[in-house]
Amino acid sequence: MVYFEKEFIQSEQEPDKEKSCSCSQKSMKVFGWLLLLIGLIIIGWTLVSSYNIINLKTEVPEIFKIEAEQSDQSGKTLSLTQAQLQQELEKMIADQLTDFLPPDFLARTFNLIAWSIIAFILIFGGAQISGLGIKMIKNN
Repeated sequence: MVYFEKEFIQSEQEPDKEKSCSCSQKSMKVFGWLLLLIGLIIIGWTLVSSYNIINLKTEVPEIFKIEAEQSDQSGKTLSLTQAQLQQELEKMIADQLTDFLPPDFLARTFNLIAWSIIAFILIFGGAQISGLGIKMIKNN
């Protein structure tokens, strides 16, 4: 009879543990779903932003800004003919370069590369957050 009483007492105490665990499990599942949703939102926002940049609906975030250089020739002592010849040559080279490459080509290229790196980091981070959420949902 003592044996049955111990089993009865143990069986009464176990449901309380299950209730406390189920509450903790429910909160872990809710937190897991929240992490999954946050990760998917990060990935989705990044993909939509990249799509809009590719389709020229929005501009690439401007991280790099290259300004035109202004030459200072006040310290040079050249004769008038040599100075005029040098200015004419610089002007011809600058015209040829601007015809070949637009002035803001490097800045736009660097900004696009920087956005690609940032987008990769955001997608990778969103995937890691979502993966953590999935693990929390499965474990409980």
